[in-house]
Amino acid sequence: MADDFIEVYENAIDAVTCQALVRRFEASGKAVRGATGGGVDTQLKDSWDICIDDYPDWQDALNVLNTAMLRCLMAYLRKYPYTALAPLSLRMPDGAGCLRMLGADDLRAMPDTLLQQLAVKVFRPGTINIQKYLADQGGYPYWHCELYPKVGDPGGETLHRTVLWTVYLNDGFAEGETEFFHQQRKVAPRTGSLLIAPASYTHTHRGNRPKGGDKYIATSWVLFQRAEVLFGAPAPNPPAAR
Repeated sequence: MADDFIEVYENAIDAVTCQALVRRFEASGKAVRGATGGGVDTQLKDSWDICIDDYPDWQDALNVLNTAMLRCLMAYLRKYPYTALAPLSLRMPDGAGCLRMLGADDLRAMPDTLLQQLAVKVFRPGTINIQKYLADQGGYPYWHCELYPKVGDPGGETLHRTVLWTVYLNDGFAEGETEFFHQQRKVAPRTGSLLIAPASYTHTHRGNRPKGGDKYIATSWVLFQRAEVLFGAPAPNPPAAR
């Protein structure tokens, strides 16, 4: 079977931690109606969300989730090295002090410490939402992707997204899958598993309605570092001659 670029990493976060995040969500009183890029529209997305980046007291949860994401992203890069190599011509010093172009085999064979440094150099984490979908009501039925131009986003942050990721914080309900349109694939929630897939239209997807129980997820994106960070700010133009 051909690769579909959808990867699921089981037990990325342990069940005890997942349960603690669900309890914390319920006790926080901070959940608001989930929004899409165009705002709140429950016909498109019916959820209750907390953007945990907005709250300093959730910093420990951010660290746990982003650590799990980075670990799985490294595995994803080993399988799909062109996630980093196709957009960027990456080079590293060789033994002679010259810069050598990296290829797919280089990334696959790279030690974990070096690959992690490369991943942090090239990518950055997005804001994390913890979301609740009510049983027999909630869902994200609109077929959508994660890469789009957004009003009020002059820096094009939504256009910097390269992959999406989701951690399923619970299971024990029917349906509620993440369904991918073109790949004709449904990913069933399993507590602690982490899903990674490309952010673009090729991986148009939706979140199916959970039946018989509420569904909780933590979800975000991996973004490219901004060009100014990757390549340095451009030199200012010299004054025009008179």
